[in-house]
Amino acid sequence: MWASRHFAWAGGSVLTLCVLVSRAANAEGNGLKTRSTLKPDRSCDLPPKFLSPPGNQTYHLPIGSWLVLNCTVKLLYDQKFNWCDPSIQWSKDGHVITNSSKFTRTEETRFNNNASEKFLSSLLNVTLTDEDDYGIFTCLIRNKSVIFTLQREIADHVSHVPAVLGALLVLFALLLAGLLYVKCRLDLQLWYRNKYGEFEVNDGKLYDAYVSYVSADDDRKFVNFILKPHLENRYGYRLHLDDHDILPGSDPSAELIMNISRCRRLIVVLSKAYLEQDWCRLNFREALWQLLDLSRRPIFIMFENQYRELSHPAIQLLKEQRKSITLLLWTSTSMTPSSDFWKELRLLLPRKLHHRCVMADPQTRLQDDKDPMLILNPDYLDCRSDPDPEGDLGVRAPIYKGPPPPVSALPHTPKTSPSVELPCEDTDRIEVDIADLGSRNYGTRTDFYCLVTEEDI
Repeated sequence: MWASRHFAWAGGSVLTLCVLVSRAANAEGNGLKTRSTLKPDRSCDLPPKFLSPPGNQTYHLPIGSWLVLNCTVKLLYDQKFNWCDPSIQWSKDGHVITNSSKFTRTEETRFNNNASEKFLSSLLNVTLTDEDDYGIFTCLIRNKSVIFTLQREIADHVSHVPAVLGALLVLFALLLAGLLYVKCRLDLQLWYRNKYGEFEVNDGKLYDAYVSYVSADDDRKFVNFILKPHLENRYGYRLHLDDHDILPGSDPSAELIMNISRCRRLIVVLSKAYLEQDWCRLNFREALWQLLDLSRRPIFIMFENQYRELSHPAIQLLKEQRKSITLLLWTSTSMTPSSDFWKELRLLLPRKLHHRCVMADPQTRLQDDKDPMLILNPDYLDCRSDPDPEGDLGVRAPIYKGPPPPVSALPHTPKTSPSVELPCEDTDRIEVDIADLGSRNYGTRTDFYCLVTEEDI
């Protein structure tokens, strides 16, 4: 009895479940039938139109650049059938792209005025950091696609060649300029100083340099046979030589101050014998300060072999005072006039004013004297030779008669009475024969005045 009731309840439940499943299947079939009958073939089956880009694109980009790929399409749109709207998908070399540090997507949707057309835009930001970032990027919608091909720039490696060549050329030019500066810097400085430097004139100085040295054999020979002749005879400098102790006591003497004040520069031949003086061994530091007060930037000349071998404290002091003094080394190559030693020494000495060689009276030289006592248009002022070395009155015509009687060059004296007789020696002094004045040679005389003008001649 209990079993029959339980079986009847189970059978009813199964029957009820079957009825429910059948009803649900019928409802789903009716919905699919309704949806299939309402599907708009004209809006969902029409292919999209790509607005950007209009076709496949290829880009050549170098590593390190970035690019934005724009994929924009136009679709027909109906609000009743918006369930069939597609979406844009991106892929690279057949693999779907997701947002990452190298690829970033941005979506945008727009409609026209009557909402009959729909515009879908998808922007893909691509950052090229290595070779794997290059490839084929595909924009896909409704089985329609457009392809973006990213390739590495072919001239990427070649573009560095002009830059490298330019850098090498600039480096070579700098090296050449540096070499020329090292070799010719003194000549350029001398040319600029002689061209645009200022003259130290009208300063009341009598000498260009005061030369202090010790009375030793080597020092005396260097100063009198090398330094002095080269500077005075070759370049026209005037030197004042002094072989006494420049600072024999604690304070400079009045004579030393006066002599140094007459000179524009101070040159000290600092040899081994010079450093062996008492004042150099005892108080060279104090003496150096006094020299700096007496002269502006004194010049010290040392012999190279002594400079390398000596361990005198004065040498170390001079090295420390490079900004206040100038130290020149006399080497084995300094003997030639074109050596760096003479060029550096000339740069330290004042600029010389060179005058044009003229032969004239020292009283009227360079004074543009218009004294009428001078001869008109004198030839010797232009350093020209005498056009008529035979005489001062021009070319003389042949003489066919005897010489004229003697003429006295002194004023006429009154006649004396016959009883007054002049001494013989007075008569000889008064009577001066000038008959041969025209044949005399005055070509070697340049210091006389002529009282005769061209009109008188």
